[in-house]
Amino acid sequence: MSSSGTEQHPPTALLVGASRGLGHAMAAEFLDRGWQVVGTVRDTTVRTPLHELADRAGGRVTIERLDINDPAQLPPLHARLAHRRLDVLFVNAGTTSNERTPVGAVATADFVDVMVTNALSPLRVVEALEGLVSPAGLIGAMSSGQGSITNNTTGGREVYRAGKAALNMLFRSLAARHAGSRRAFVLLAPGWIRTALGGPDAPFTIEETVPLLVDVLLSRLGTPGLAYLDRFGRTVPW
Repeated sequence: MSSSGTEQHPPTALLVGASRGLGHAMAAEFLDRGWQVVGTVRDTTVRTPLHELADRAGGRVTIERLDINDPAQLPPLHARLAHRRLDVLFVNAGTTSNERTPVGAVATADFVDVMVTNALSPLRVVEALEGLVSPAGLIGAMSSGQGSITNNTTGGREVYRAGKAALNMLFRSLAARHAGSRRAFVLLAPGWIRTALGGPDAPFTIEETVPLLVDVLLSRLGTPGLAYLDRFGRTVPW
């Protein structure tokens, strides 16, 4: 209780795409730091590591259903969360394909799938749910250092790079539309992590990376404007 008698509630993070991997680990990290967590999964009938986390969390983890590529699921999710105030809304989404294929040889359907999942759908989620975020809260998404146009000196993974570069551009537009807002907007470039997406040869583990990512997000709370940052909080060139 505060001195005024008003009950103080823990801050709340909505993590979109938290069933496993980086998203699940971020949910666990926020929970360890005293936050409440709402995490989304594509199918609530299938057990995931997030369900196991919720079982141990004493009611501080809520699981919601959302396939980010199905816009029809967004209004019902907004309605279910309308009673909650979010301090952080973070979209952890990503897919890849044709990693060694020059872009001109990539099937149109494969290209569209990556662009929709990595760029369009995260912004649809943000625009549908941003009204639930505190005026001084944070809205972010998982980008990648491979979305940096400046740093692309080797080529490769062209479709994935394009999807994350598109995400970065769309977030710049989002932040520009909210000029003057007190909210923080953050794109995270976590590095090459050993996940289902990153593969077994990645040099960094989830365990060593996720606390740094959450540190970066929390350090940006209360700082208006857009930042594109790596796991150490260093600016990534656009």
